[in-house]
Amino acid sequence: MNEKVVVLTGETWEREVLRSETPVLVDFWAAWCAPCRMVAPVIDALADEYVGRLKVAKVDVDQNPDLASRYNVVSIPTLLLLKGGKVVEQRIGALPMGELKRLLEGVISVAV
Repeated sequence: MNEKVVVLTGETWEREVLRSETPVLVDFWAAWCAPCRMVAPVIDALADEYVGRLKVAKVDVDQNPDLASRYNVVSIPTLLLLKGGKVVEQRIGALPMGELKRLLEGVISVAV
């Protein structure tokens, strides 16, 4: 995993996501999930490309079922995009880079 990707837990969620000054892309995933492994390099690349404009983070649903439940994550990978502590977009599945970038640009370019 890319060192720019923040690994989240229930203890770090509020600080890293809800209080973040930049939008946050959260990947809900599990090690046994093949589509999650497919999208992982895309998530890592986004962390590199959007440094300073977007925080990229991951939640292992097996280790943090409370977070998955709180955000109604029933299928993985699920990607949540939060801005100002609120979910502004949610996507399920291993999305291609182009689709994710269009989604991110629409949120990052709009002022809070």
